[in-house]
Amino acid sequence: MHYAIDFGTTNTVIAHWDHNSQQVRTLSLPGLSTNMDQSPPLIPSIVYVENAWTEHVRLGQDVRNRGLDNRWDHRFFRDFKRGIGCQLPFPHLDGKPITAEQLGQWFLSHILESIPSPIQSLVLTVPVDSFETYRQWLGHVCQGLEVDQVQMVDEPTAAALSYGLRDGQRLLVIDFGGGTLDVSLVQLQTKAFQKTESLGFMIKLGKKVMAHAMDSPSQITEVIAKAGRNLGGADIDYWLVEHFSQTHGIKINPLTTRLAEKIKIQLSVEPHAKEVYFDDIHLDSYELTLERTQLEAILTEHQLFSQLDETLFQVLHQAQQHGVETDDVDGVLLVGGTAQIPMVRTWVQKYFHPAKVHFQKPFEAIAYGALQLNRGIQVKDYLYHSYGVRYWNRRHQCHSWHPIIKAGQPYPMDHPVELVLGASVPLQPNIELIIGELATQSGGLEVFFDGDRLTTRMIAADQLTAQPLNDRDGCRDIAILNPTGHPGQDRIKVYFWVDGDRFLRIKVTDLLTKQTLLENSPVGQLK
Repeated sequence: MHYAIDFGTTNTVIAHWDHNSQQVRTLSLPGLSTNMDQSPPLIPSIVYVENAWTEHVRLGQDVRNRGLDNRWDHRFFRDFKRGIGCQLPFPHLDGKPITAEQLGQWFLSHILESIPSPIQSLVLTVPVDSFETYRQWLGHVCQGLEVDQVQMVDEPTAAALSYGLRDGQRLLVIDFGGGTLDVSLVQLQTKAFQKTESLGFMIKLGKKVMAHAMDSPSQITEVIAKAGRNLGGADIDYWLVEHFSQTHGIKINPLTTRLAEKIKIQLSVEPHAKEVYFDDIHLDSYELTLERTQLEAILTEHQLFSQLDETLFQVLHQAQQHGVETDDVDGVLLVGGTAQIPMVRTWVQKYFHPAKVHFQKPFEAIAYGALQLNRGIQVKDYLYHSYGVRYWNRRHQCHSWHPIIKAGQPYPMDHPVELVLGASVPLQPNIELIIGELATQSGGLEVFFDGDRLTTRMIAADQLTAQPLNDRDGCRDIAILNPTGHPGQDRIKVYFWVDGDRFLRIKVTDLLTKQTLLENSPVGQLK
């Protein structure tokens, strides 16, 4: 069976190809998915850890059915996807350190184990703004699976594939979910399959699957422009809780956050919403009400629409550099729960005629489109982040980053980037190099851990953020020098390139001994 999983900050969707009906279906997992009368069946992306040492956890709808999400409980976790790859410190649980990566692995592993049919191929979706550390983590989660083919694809690109693009058609996808805002402009082209082209980011490719794909005609979805940021429904929930905390004096905890989420969802279909909150400590009850006009004021106060404008302008500016104007966009697809807020739809229609804006399958579109990779559709993409090396900035007396591969570079790269390094002290036994993935934030948001929850905060415009790929004990040395090195002599040459699966690789050659010290090594897996 062929499956696709859209692992979301708030909800997770599983799609599969139904051979009987010859259609894509949303899979419902008993106990984990929302009730059968709720369409589509979603798996809430939440985890309750009963025992960290035995890894006994509950997840999805099972947590809500047992009321484990309605208490101030340090064993309950939500929004953990936002912390994966960010190297954030989490509290200990049962005397054991807990990480977002561990929570995410428990969550996805339990879901994969619950799928009733054998998994022949699997496609996983990733946010546009995700760093390589996130993709490496996803690959690690899947390494133990007995699956011939495992791939990854950007979430908005997958959504575009579900739309049913015609040859040459351009589609703008605005994927606004629980934790991220991703905007992509893609175009469909029909051509013969070429062996050198990539099917998304491939983790595994079995011989049977490869042979079948190589013999088939294919279509290419080209990503023309894209932008993303850490902004989503989870932030809006917290803004609403802050509002009720100021107006009603209620505490900010998982229960009140859940009530705020319910009010936000109600306002997507009704002009006003109401929920009742009972404080079982002080035995007080509150009636929480909100009008759409009040919600719009709260969103404006927190600069939501300004951030939407900025993200859209980034994509439209990139498109113009490729000769594509705003009027050349054939359609706009809104996906994700947050995109269903009426004010967000109104915002989109300021830039595009309402006839061009579509809302079909807002929750399933990404998972449904991801399955198209199993039908021979390829993705032609480029790097969203840069890669660089860390150095000591003597002028500012701090570490800085020097870019070596810039954002916008198509991959796989045809030619590597070369860097020559020498020893800095006499008798130097090794050369150390910290390599990272770089992103320039234009007054956007960053994720951080605030007490008991993951949240976001505004950062200064044009601030460079970096995710080191090998800044770990035993991973920083890229060359052991034998004989030892001396200043004033070029000693090693390092080749950098990005492969078809969007992973940075290096080759290291000793210029003195002519030996190859590293060959085609993924930087994130250096040891």
